[in-house]
Amino acid sequence: MLILRKALQTIKADTSIRHIGSFSAAMAEALAKHEAEQKAFQAKKQPYKPRYNGRVKKRQWEQSSETEEGASKRPANFDPADRVKRRKYAMLLGYSGANYFGMQRNPGMKTIEEDVFKAMFENKLVTEEMFNQAQLIQFQRAARTDKGVSAARQVCSLKFPDEFDLKALNASLPDEIRIFSIVRVTKGFNSKDQCNSRTYTYTLPTISFAEHQEKEVQMESYRAPKERIDRLNEILKQFEGTKNFHNFTSRKDFIDPSSKRYIMSFACCEPFLSPDNIEFATITIQGQSFMLHQIRKMVGLSLAVLRGHTTEETIKRSFTEERLDIPMAPGLGLVLDRIHYDRYNERYGQDGVHAPLTWEKEEPEIQEFINKYIFPTIYNIEMKEKPMVAWLETLGFHSYDVRTDQQVDEAEEIREIKASECSTETAEVQNDTETSNLQTV
Repeated sequence: MLILRKALQTIKADTSIRHIGSFSAAMAEALAKHEAEQKAFQAKKQPYKPRYNGRVKKRQWEQSSETEEGASKRPANFDPADRVKRRKYAMLLGYSGANYFGMQRNPGMKTIEEDVFKAMFENKLVTEEMFNQAQLIQFQRAARTDKGVSAARQVCSLKFPDEFDLKALNASLPDEIRIFSIVRVTKGFNSKDQCNSRTYTYTLPTISFAEHQEKEVQMESYRAPKERIDRLNEILKQFEGTKNFHNFTSRKDFIDPSSKRYIMSFACCEPFLSPDNIEFATITIQGQSFMLHQIRKMVGLSLAVLRGHTTEETIKRSFTEERLDIPMAPGLGLVLDRIHYDRYNERYGQDGVHAPLTWEKEEPEIQEFINKYIFPTIYNIEMKEKPMVAWLETLGFHSYDVRTDQQVDEAEEIREIKASECSTETAEVQNDTETSNLQTV
């Protein structure tokens, strides 16, 4: 009825209807004009685009086209390896991060994940598309380590082929990265979300424990008394429990629920001597999760209290709403030691299909890697470049009080200048020592 009514209106409005011989001819002309208008209107409309449902679109080779004979024809770039069946696996790896810009992939930067993916691609364990889009194999790391931070037992979850050559995969990796094991896990396993807790260690020369007034002590000869170790453990214990750590990271407010973290243990072990006869100690911390720079700032404030730059009252204030100026220790000595999967192991570790994620079988290889690549790197850099000694000189420039943005910028500038001077002095001392040794020879 609507079309007929419009057609009649068109007939009355058009003066040329007088020249049409019959009513049926006029009707046909009106209907043709209406159809032309509808086609023009439809042409202007945007083509329908189905809503994206969050799933990864099918790759081109999966959308096989039919030939004239009805047979399936594959594209020229089809690789049968792309169709390898994949299951969810957990990858255990260790690395020395001294020469890397962290664990997570970052365009243009040398990272651990980038080298791992390159090795997997070289061994045809991932396709080029998977190499460029890690989410296609559901890749997930248990912890994200910063620049210069190492890991003894990092865990990643990913979809992996059932057949792989671990020895060949390690041969494609640098010496500083080692994959210890790749084991089958449940379909829904996520290395980050199903982790109960994480353990880190921080290894540093014990000269860090000396009073800041002791200017005469040298890193090579200093030996920490037992009283200093006991005093440090008293300080570290104040961080245990559930606290608000907004002062120990960046861009976190006191009212942010994610600022609260649970620390299970925080303690320092007995000192030991490095191969170069320098005394070191290792601080171990276990917690459910950690924020960016949190551990390094916890160590930094603890050493500042121990050395007498501030009091224990600063630690208590750091858990309140106040925004305090807190030092951050160097990243060299920080190592991701272990990822804990207690609940997963209890539920699936004894089901006869999935192995518990305790890595007992791989422990000898892990210890060999740690003693060959992680600890020697820490010892050598501390002995040659003395980053901890240079950082200790900057502790006096912190206010350990409520800070403003301007104060933070000024303090950072002073500390950078001082650290640079300390590094220069250290290099000059080393050069003088080398020169004198040559003259003696």
